[in-house]
Amino acid sequence: MIKKIYDTLILKYPIAVLLTVLVFVSSLGYYSSKLEIDASAETLLLEDDKDLAFFREVYKTYNNSNFLVVTFSPTEELLSKKSLEILKKISDDFLKVKNVESITSILNVPLLQSPIRPISDLVSGVDSLETKEFDKNLVKNELLNSPLYSNSLVSNDFKTTAIILNLKTDAKYFELLEKRNALLSKEKNHTISKEEKDELKKTIIEFKEYRDYLRIEEAKEIEQIREVIKNYENEAKIFLGGVNMIASDIIGYVKNDLIIYGTSLLLILIFILWYIFRHIRWIILPLFICLISVISTAGVLGLFSWEVTVISSNFIALQLIITISIVLHLIVRYRELNVKYKNASQYKLVINTILSKINPSFFAIITTISGFGSLVLSNIEPVINLGLMMSTGIAISLFLAFITFPAVLILMNKKDEHEQKSIRFSFIQKCSDIVEHKTKTIVIVTTLVILFSLSGALKLVVENSFISYFKESTDIYKGMKVIDENLGGTTPLDIIIKFKDEPKTQLIQTSNDDFDDFENEFAQSANDEQYWFSQDKMDTIIAIHDYLETIPEIGKVQSLATLLKIGQSLNNGKKLDGITLALLYNQLPSNYKSLILSPFINIEKNEARITMRILDSNPDLRRNDLISKINNDLKEIIKNKETTYQLSNLMILYNNMLQSLFDSQIATLGFVVIILFIMFLILFRSIKVSLIALIANIIPISVIFGIMGWLNIPLDIMTITIAAIAIGIGVDDTIHFIHRFKEEFKIDHNYINAMRRSHKTIGYAMYYTSLVIIMGFSILVLSNLIPTIYFGLLTVVTMFTVLTADLLLLPKLLLIFKPYEKLKENK
Repeated sequence: MIKKIYDTLILKYPIAVLLTVLVFVSSLGYYSSKLEIDASAETLLLEDDKDLAFFREVYKTYNNSNFLVVTFSPTEELLSKKSLEILKKISDDFLKVKNVESITSILNVPLLQSPIRPISDLVSGVDSLETKEFDKNLVKNELLNSPLYSNSLVSNDFKTTAIILNLKTDAKYFELLEKRNALLSKEKNHTISKEEKDELKKTIIEFKEYRDYLRIEEAKEIEQIREVIKNYENEAKIFLGGVNMIASDIIGYVKNDLIIYGTSLLLILIFILWYIFRHIRWIILPLFICLISVISTAGVLGLFSWEVTVISSNFIALQLIITISIVLHLIVRYRELNVKYKNASQYKLVINTILSKINPSFFAIITTISGFGSLVLSNIEPVINLGLMMSTGIAISLFLAFITFPAVLILMNKKDEHEQKSIRFSFIQKCSDIVEHKTKTIVIVTTLVILFSLSGALKLVVENSFISYFKESTDIYKGMKVIDENLGGTTPLDIIIKFKDEPKTQLIQTSNDDFDDFENEFAQSANDEQYWFSQDKMDTIIAIHDYLETIPEIGKVQSLATLLKIGQSLNNGKKLDGITLALLYNQLPSNYKSLILSPFINIEKNEARITMRILDSNPDLRRNDLISKINNDLKEIIKNKETTYQLSNLMILYNNMLQSLFDSQIATLGFVVIILFIMFLILFRSIKVSLIALIANIIPISVIFGIMGWLNIPLDIMTITIAAIAIGIGVDDTIHFIHRFKEEFKIDHNYINAMRRSHKTIGYAMYYTSLVIIMGFSILVLSNLIPTIYFGLLTVVTMFTVLTADLLLLPKLLLIFKPYEKLKENK
């Protein structure tokens, strides 16, 4: 049937077929221009995560806003006249940027202890360096020792300060986001109406368009901020940090990586193809098939709005590598037949090349799709998209290769191929000799590999250290490093304490006569705030706050306890009581309340918030272990068992994502192994051969877990997908070798001879394709993203071990277990 299709269609009307292919590719090429890149924090979250819904609720409750952090280390002393003038000028320049709403710096924060004054002064207003002259020594002492500012606004060595650029909140963006999420939730719960489905489609389009518009504007504004920084680089050492900046830069990195992958891989492919084949047709034809495959896949991604993320940024490299491996098998087979049957016509060579390769190539691609397809079982949208992208792209590559390759070749004149001794590397012959004579060596090495892999796998950790995602030369790394080491940490983590609703109770009266007037005044307007600040709540908040400050991996901790500690120093060393706190909450100027009170309590919801930042660069930090420790310890610290708590913010969300991905990948790897075994059974129709094929793949692929464990390379958003991908790609050579071994065995029913001939034929095709894959993945080291570099290097190692296993372990297992004895009997 396949031969009939090729005879009556592809080989009979090759020009028409090629024109049809070009029209198909051109149509998808239009949609490839709509390919989008998304590097937002949402791409690394579980959309159905309960913690995500809670995080969004907290975000609204405490009026969190986006901000950027500029670290400012002047050449002169921080509080010198010149340094403060530069700080004022740069702050004014930042305020000229469209999206910067306000600036928080040492110039405008309230100075509460310079000198220490009665707490009653707080309600009448507090001065700052901008509004009043202060004793610089007192100011320095306060900034270094105040629980509010130390290790947060200024570094411990008093050489660096933070300039917080508070960004305007875009109401429309959050309206569209909430509307989209609400409709998506209804769709997921199957409670959505037909009108709401139409509304959802419109909202998704509107949200994406507006999000893309905001990203363009954000990129412009970040560039403007960087231009401002450049103007002051001679006056101070300045770095920019913040979520918006990281997202913007990552998009730039992804775009840059896509260009680098494409151009570098193109040059590598040209070099390898010329080195192997030394003929122009075997360079142009593979590159042409690769080009139309990538364009078509990009078009499908644009058509279905599958966005490229950090996780899927290497899809072009993967697509090119897999496509070239398909074409290389066809070229090697065509040349082999050409050498063997010198008098055969071009038609005979082409049709026999296709017929001999379509079966193993089809199953090889199906297994590759299974490897990538396992990613679809993840709960993370970008990982799912990577699985869909690559599964679709590989199918397109197979389809286009088996149509374009014969259609182009049939239009060309037959050119005699000659074996080129210069490309007959001794590696293949050496592998053949080892298989034949070194059984004990292969068994010992295989055993050692298994032990190495198992022992390394036991050392594996799942981590998401954001600072380690970037090269030390990048602005992101430099900025995060300064913030992490000098200004209290980077990754945010919150604890939300929910108190039990209680009836209004009588306040514990203060014995401090200084507050009589305030007490009487406040009692006249008795309201809920008066009854919220109870001693039980204060003790709970302080206990948790103090506990968190003892943990080495945690940097700056802030909460209501921060104000309580400052208040105690202002109150002659006496603790603040409920009346005073309620008074402060009611009458403190709004700009100061938003800084020292509102972010930490919500009386209406009867809850308090403790914020902290994690020291991301701490080498001993294990995020999941830290979260578990905090959760367990808080159960003992909180004495009132009716008081509940929940951890929140980005650290929780990213950790959930990674743990979910780890769990799903462990499960899906088992699924992939089962699927591969079933496919091997369908293809080889032998349980023994299928088990041999499975063993020959699992053992070399397990090496990456051993390497990662022993080298302390954590499983993260990129490296955790390697095993599934490696199984998909690596199994191709296994299928091609076994298929060829069986064909060679039929000739004389001699296992040794079949092994030798297989090495001399398909062995070189495997060598060439693996060489291309190894060289192709090696270009990923050019990325600015460390996980991408790890991904490339580990895949290179995996492909080398898989090739070695397919040339040594696989044929040795075939010789040991002799699965084709029935062929002898049926001779």
